[in-house]
Amino acid sequence: MTILLTPTQQWACPNCKQTAVTHESKPHTRFHTCAGLKGIVAPMVAAGTKVKVSAKEREDYVGSEKVQTNAEGRPVMAVVTEREDGSNDVSVFAPTATGKAEEL
Repeated sequence: MTILLTPTQQWACPNCKQTAVTHESKPHTRFHTCAGLKGIVAPMVAAGTKVKVSAKEREDYVGSEKVQTNAEGRPVMAVVTEREDGSNDVSVFAPTATGKAEEL
């Protein structure tokens, strides 16, 4: 007889009040549109984890590139998750590539 357990992972966001629950046995991270980071897609963290999640604005010239912006229209290049032990994760928003049919 085999007993199948359904794993439960509770997620929370340190910048807004959003929470979630997943039931996935494989390693994964839950993302959400964060009101606390002005609408940027950011990772949630395991509930009870002490971390700092922050959006890093793009500091160089944007020009005609198609970039990720927050609700205020400011270009954002990354979201950084910093843990108490000094480790961090970074979600990078690369500019979107564009082209024309004539160039193909």
